[in-house]
Amino acid sequence: MDKKIVKGKSLQEVESHTKYMGCSFYLDYVDGEDLEETEFDNCSFRGSFHDWGRDEYGLWMAITYKNVRQVVRWIKPGTFVMGSPQTEEGRSSEEVQHQVTLSKGFWLAETACTQELWKAVMGKNPGKFKGDQRPVESVSWHNCQAFMDKWNKEITGGKLSFPTEAQWEYACRAGTTTACSFGETITPEQVNYYTNKTVEVRSLPCNSWGLYEMHGNVIEWCSDWHGEYGDSKTTDPVGAVSGMGRVIRGGSWRSSSSLVRSAFRGWDEPGNRYDFVGFRFCLMSQK
Repeated sequence: MDKKIVKGKSLQEVESHTKYMGCSFYLDYVDGEDLEETEFDNCSFRGSFHDWGRDEYGLWMAITYKNVRQVVRWIKPGTFVMGSPQTEEGRSSEEVQHQVTLSKGFWLAETACTQELWKAVMGKNPGKFKGDQRPVESVSWHNCQAFMDKWNKEITGGKLSFPTEAQWEYACRAGTTTACSFGETITPEQVNYYTNKTVEVRSLPCNSWGLYEMHGNVIEWCSDWHGEYGDSKTTDPVGAVSGMGRVIRGGSWRSSSSLVRSAFRGWDEPGNRYDFVGFRFCLMSQK
């Protein structure tokens, strides 16, 4: 497919399969799909979407609050098998395997929210294990929603939200079908589990989509109410209509190896706070 060539223009949108030469852009939000097969030669970027790039893991961009920078990764749309096979060690009966299609891509924070970022937005640090680059913990689902609501008042074009449970597992697996994104087994050099405290974000290897500590460290809140899976194919699931608790995913520093698996499902009441529970956010279009 030949690329369209655009030269020397001031633009507020990007089109895929296009080569831009000497253009200036003012962009508040861009879907990663719009950047497929694009080239930029001597171009400049302003607006919210100015700190971005491509690397070995794919597309990334960064958003900043009071000089605290958070990188988010573009997660492409796709289809995967959610849940675990009956032969997987440590599985529970509610991890029913079923095919899920995510029809839209999304930006997902490459790390759990740090204490530094939480403090910049909310003014206080509730974390037990202090450290700017440690994940914030001891935050309820409601606390995390308040964090995003406050930041969203200042974001143009995009909106922070919890990932759905399906989005979370899709991103955690990063194309794998094994118990963890690193394989059927894990080591302490890959995952912080069955220890006595959190570690700094990015201190352990990322998965093949550039996401850090999806397994262990802190278990992460999702948007969904906890409910049973079906075994039929589904597209863009958002969980139960209501329930006793919100889904938590990924296991934590205190978890056994079976609780940090990609398919592991937990839940808790949205008002509860624990020193092993944190979150990471999505950035979605406001459209």
